[in-house]
Amino acid sequence: MNVTIQPGALKGTVAAIPSKSHGHRLLIAAGLSTPKGQVNLSTSSEDLDATRTCMAALDEKEPVLPCRESGSTLRFLLPIAMAMKEKVRFLGEGKLLQRPLSPLKEEMERHGCAFVIGQGELWCTGSLKSGIFTLPGDVSSQYITGLLFALPLLSGNSEIRLSTPLESRGYVDLTLQVLADSGIQIQIDKQASSASSPQEPLPKYIISGNQAYHSPPQSSPEGDWSNAAFWLAANYMGFSNQVVCTGLNPDSLQGDRIIGELLREFPSVIDGSQIPDLIPILAVVASVQPGITTFCNSQRLRLKESDRLETTVSLIRSLGGNAETRPDGLIVRGKPMLHGGQVDGANDHRIVMAAAIAATNCTSPVTIVGAEAVNKSYPGFFRDFKSLGGKVNGI
Repeated sequence: MNVTIQPGALKGTVAAIPSKSHGHRLLIAAGLSTPKGQVNLSTSSEDLDATRTCMAALDEKEPVLPCRESGSTLRFLLPIAMAMKEKVRFLGEGKLLQRPLSPLKEEMERHGCAFVIGQGELWCTGSLKSGIFTLPGDVSSQYITGLLFALPLLSGNSEIRLSTPLESRGYVDLTLQVLADSGIQIQIDKQASSASSPQEPLPKYIISGNQAYHSPPQSSPEGDWSNAAFWLAANYMGFSNQVVCTGLNPDSLQGDRIIGELLREFPSVIDGSQIPDLIPILAVVASVQPGITTFCNSQRLRLKESDRLETTVSLIRSLGGNAETRPDGLIVRGKPMLHGGQVDGANDHRIVMAAAIAATNCTSPVTIVGAEAVNKSYPGFFRDFKSLGGKVNGI
């Protein structure tokens, strides 16, 4: 699906959709509980639907888990499924199974599991064994979350030790909150500092086995700061946009709640290590701000649905902006306005939404190719865009 957006102001109020990050975790906790809990979602998405479907499939003897294109679903459920079953088939769409699984895969192999990756599918056999799991903290916090959910189910005690400082810390904190609310006890200790970061003690997670999940009978995710960021950012694309986003918890453990502070810091140097999902929309805002904004410690964006460093630069350049990649981030040189044009959505929901917000401060229309990618996290995005006065053709 291609859409064309006419330049123009967005004005009004929009309700934040349920947090995808919180929703994944609540669905998993509810599915692992006895009796099973119920998660209330006012709206869903392809990723959340994948996790819901996969959790239901774990009730089968040799389950088939259709993860669609959800990296969160696959990385969370790999250790969870193998803590419960001896043979599981994971299905993936798009580039999901091309995205990295190391070093989680190797740690699971060290603890009793075997993997065979085929065309669009991954077979995992063996039972996950308790013990000491060592992971870097700067590759994917999703690996840590998956193990935090899985290891309490095992018969023996386990530890998760980090070899490098933890990035995306807010997502792990959110996991720990959901686990605590479900009756799971995780002890956090401090390891000795690493050689690469001698000043920062690394967390060590100590997990007792034979724990039982007791999820609340009903739960609801918080409002999603990651997707609300697009509406909040719209107000910084020009003086004419006036958008209010409701339903957000200012005290949330979601790391992306920092968006409000970051939007007031242009031009500046922005460290993306804790907020990788915000970089595309922050770069779009930087493209119409005076001065030069540098994004650093953002190399993990190359491993998302697209190489988000490259696709973010392509987005900005396609609309007449000035941006370039660097090994670990971006440099964006602001100008008063963008001129419009055609953007390749790159099958990446965050690139599509960032392009739509960019269109509000262009001098001519913006066509987004592959706009259906928003279904991954925010199927109602363009409906809400139009409710705020946005002019969209092609929906």
